[in-house]
Amino acid sequence: MSEIIFLVEEAPEGGVTARALGESIFTEADNLSELHTKVRDAVKCHFDEENTPKIIRLHHVREEILAV
Repeated sequence: MSEIIFLVEEAPEGGVTARALGESIFTEADNLSELHTKVRDAVKCHFDEENTPKIIRLHHVREEILAV
């Protein structure tokens, strides 16, 4: 696997969450800087050394509500 994609969203209770697409990896943090570290650690723990993806792609999703 050359890359893994995470869906990053704001958590309702505060902070941010990241969920991998196609893998059972989930992590959360208080801010994006902390999330970057936690995502890297989660990926390293989930895969063995020869199967670790070379690229971690973070796809940020933000919901906005507009009044009509």
